[in-house]
Amino acid sequence: MTKTFLQAEWRKLAMANYVVDPKLLQPYLPGKTEVDLWNNNCYVSLVGFMFLNTKVIGFKVPFHTDFEEVNLRFYVRFKENEVWKRGVVFIKEIVPKPALTFVANTVYGENYETMPMAHSWILEADEQIIEYKWRKRDRCHSFKVRTGIELLEISEGSEEEFITEHYWGYTKIKNNKTSEYGVEHPRWNIYRTLDYNIDVDFGNVYGENFSFLNNINPHSVFLAEGSLIEVKSGRIV
Repeated sequence: MTKTFLQAEWRKLAMANYVVDPKLLQPYLPGKTEVDLWNNNCYVSLVGFMFLNTKVIGFKVPFHTDFEEVNLRFYVRFKENEVWKRGVVFIKEIVPKPALTFVANTVYGENYETMPMAHSWILEADEQIIEYKWRKRDRCHSFKVRTGIELLEISEGSEEEFITEHYWGYTKIKNNKTSEYGVEHPRWNIYRTLDYNIDVDFGNVYGENFSFLNNINPHSVFLAEGSLIEVKSGRIV
């Protein structure tokens, strides 16, 4: 049985999903994986959410239990024993704690970056406004979504299902070396999006290859409530 490395709650996951050319992602693609498509569309997603009640190997680390994360990710699949495993690859993960960045980058080969971050959850009788903010150098960035408060089930075969139902993480260590880890959580519910605002300089945060996202609208934006999650210990595939 694979050991649990991390337990936490992932809550209020704001997701903006952009359709892009798959060729853009080839330099980031881990070995033995291929880009996963939905209705022949290739997606990258900007995702902001909260880590809450975080435990590493069963222990809470002081001052590192509750914090924001914003990431840019895309979707892949890996075939093992004739079964496709669907996962995500992170272009970059932004967190406010330097210790998180150090461990993730040096031990797990991820691409974390530490930036000042903040969040705002405004919960009202008939709507909620969820916002995540971060700053790189002198440029502030933000992702805000306004939704209803009724939780909705994700439809079978929907775009929302494709975005949320990837239960593996893959990391490109070297061209021929890929790490894999599992993420376990129940099927999530979502809220109906009423409005959103994305004020992000993608080139500033993620590199010039992604600056074109400044000038296009996402294909979809939604807010998932999230749940308790478990990240399993990884392996090389």
